[in-house]
Amino acid sequence: MVVSETFFDVRYYETDLMGIVHHSNYVRYFELGRVQMLADMGLPIQEIEKAGIMLPVVSVECHYKLPTKMGERLKVVSRIEKIPMAKMEIKNEIYNQNGELACYGTVVLGFIHSDTRRPTRAPKSLIDKIIPYFDNL
Repeated sequence: MVVSETFFDVRYYETDLMGIVHHSNYVRYFELGRVQMLADMGLPIQEIEKAGIMLPVVSVECHYKLPTKMGERLKVVSRIEKIPMAKMEIKNEIYNQNGELACYGTVVLGFIHSDTRRPTRAPKSLIDKIIPYFDNL
């Protein structure tokens, strides 16, 4: 399993008049974690795109538990629990600065050729980077 942790501070523009993070930002936080996880694995999203593969979002599921606020330092934990084939499922958890679960959800990404926009399987470069994280193979 691939697991990555990313820390960031809530910015003013991400909040409403009460200083609470607007619900739409959690999907952006999931993306922040996902991009960092790929970079940590040695495969930044830019490299995947340079190889002619795009990763469109197929679905997003998000569950809110606790509000987060302006100025808090949050942690997003991103996890890939199975080797991708035609889609990549990333599970996410966002914790507040007290370590309490504030939000969790799943993002499913597809793989398409950037020139034709036709679906394809996960690129070998991605699979090669992910396989070492799965010790049962």
